[in-house]
Amino acid sequence: MPPEAQPRYSFRPVVEADLPMIAGWLRQPHVAEWWDDAEDEIASIREHIDSISVEPLIVELNGKPIGYLQSYDPHLEDDHPYQDQPFGTLGLDLSIGKPELVGVGHGSALLRQFVEELFEEGTPRVIIDPDPANTRAIRAYEKAGFRAFDTRTSVYGSALMMAIDADDWNEDA
Repeated sequence: MPPEAQPRYSFRPVVEADLPMIAGWLRQPHVAEWWDDAEDEIASIREHIDSISVEPLIVELNGKPIGYLQSYDPHLEDDHPYQDQPFGTLGLDLSIGKPELVGVGHGSALLRQFVEELFEEGTPRVIIDPDPANTRAIRAYEKAGFRAFDTRTSVYGSALMMAIDADDWNEDA
């Protein structure tokens, strides 16, 4: 997607009424392949609606929900496997819910916008941890400016650790 054609996204907190929509997205084959059981995930998202460690968000394009994004602070969760990251680091998880919007540039564009907003708020580093087999997500994250720095196996499974640092942020990435 050329920079001049990139849409602006909005990010709003998840509310209880969003959970059935998110559950539907989690059951879509392109999402279900990479996320745990939809009911387990919905229970976790419900718990995080008022959490201080995880911020569950609905991504909207032109006022219409298109995906789920959550940011989390690994330093606020007991025994989180990414606590070795610099203090202030935030992690992200993303799913584009609507299958017709996958593979057309929305993932990288909305991540760039969201990361830019986090950096403006003072976040020093943003990480994301796709499954190493999820090549579609990895390409989108690279287009957004994330760079691989490690491969890990944790309670969450196998992960390619990717990061963007505020000091290295480049509008042309």
